[in-house]
Amino acid sequence: MRPRSLDEILGQSALLGPTAPLRRAIEADELRSLILWGPPGCGKTTIARLIAGSTRATFLPFSAVLSGIKEVREVMQQAAAAKRQTGRRTIVFVDEIHRFNKAQQDAFLPFVEDGTIVLIGATTENPSFEVIAALLSRSRVCRLEPLAEADLVSLLKRALLDDERGLATTKAEIPDDVLASLSAYSQGDARAALNGLEFAVLTAPLGPSGRPVVDREHLKSALQRAALYHDRAGEAHFNLISALHKSMRNSDADATLYWLARMLEAGDDPRYVVRRIIRFASEDIGLADPQALTVALAAKDAVHFVGRPEADLALAQAAVYCALAAKSNALYTAWKDVSATIASGLTDPVPLALRNAVTGLMKAEGYGTGYEYAHDCDDAVSSLHCLPDRLRGKRFYRPTDRGLEKELAARIKAWRAARSRLKDEA
Repeated sequence: MRPRSLDEILGQSALLGPTAPLRRAIEADELRSLILWGPPGCGKTTIARLIAGSTRATFLPFSAVLSGIKEVREVMQQAAAAKRQTGRRTIVFVDEIHRFNKAQQDAFLPFVEDGTIVLIGATTENPSFEVIAALLSRSRVCRLEPLAEADLVSLLKRALLDDERGLATTKAEIPDDVLASLSAYSQGDARAALNGLEFAVLTAPLGPSGRPVVDREHLKSALQRAALYHDRAGEAHFNLISALHKSMRNSDADATLYWLARMLEAGDDPRYVVRRIIRFASEDIGLADPQALTVALAAKDAVHFVGRPEADLALAQAAVYCALAAKSNALYTAWKDVSATIASGLTDPVPLALRNAVTGLMKAEGYGTGYEYAHDCDDAVSSLHCLPDRLRGKRFYRPTDRGLEKELAARIKAWRAARSRLKDEA
């Protein structure tokens, strides 16, 4: 059922509509180097095959999974020889181009630059992370989108009516609502939708008419679960953890549970997830609710002690607690300020009053001079300044008026006033 013409491709009208520049370039055989970027089953390889069928150039398909630097160089030499002998350019299609390392990608560069080849790379990963900058600057990146559910339904109906390449000979009975469910399960992946349809039809029980009948129950049994596309080291991984983190930050418990479940069901490492929840407890909650860090650390213990799936609820408990806790990034901001201050060179010696005079020589040098024992003072606060002189009066931690920090802000204000009063009295 792979499309045999540009008109049969569904869901990519922005790139391949009648007036789209990429379509005009394909039809005029005037392509320049392309990076086709999109999720599985959106049409990357189909577009490459249609280019192969319409171009006058030599078309060489190439797999980054099966080839190394030796094969790359051989293909480049063939392309250079073809251009010298016939004047024809070569279009090199590299599937899974993100699997090539920097040295392998570098091997294409001089041939792309001098026009010996037109490079078409296909990748499911973000090209800005996986394709070297020199190739990116010489290529047009074409973003392909997952197919909408309506497009997938059209594709499935097309397969059910096609007796040459599809399933028309089975005369299967499938209601529209079941096709819609299959489309939703497929997450925009045409390949997954067609594979699911084929398996559901071939395993369906026969109805009274003697035809296979695919209802909701049979579809659910045949598919088992939706395909969750995820790569622990790729962009999808970081998009999901970003969604989880920002949902917790926005105090959205429902979205927090959804993104957490998406990560765990896709097979993400629960230890990574809980590390991010622990980080969140300090970065986005801090002292507005110190209990959040305790809950997050307890979830970490649950992950190590009982593992999945039992620990999933502990992770959910910690994530939702963090989502609903009072928020403050005051501690995070203060830590960045402190780090920047130290990096700027403000690393003066410890004031003498804060040093311990553990030897006679140290005492003679003034160590400990001027120290005031806080417990001997009212409210356990003295007039002692604890920062170096050049930083005296510097404010790093600025608590908010949310959660516990509202009380902490009042304490800090009172203690600063007490220090100032004691200094004036002295």
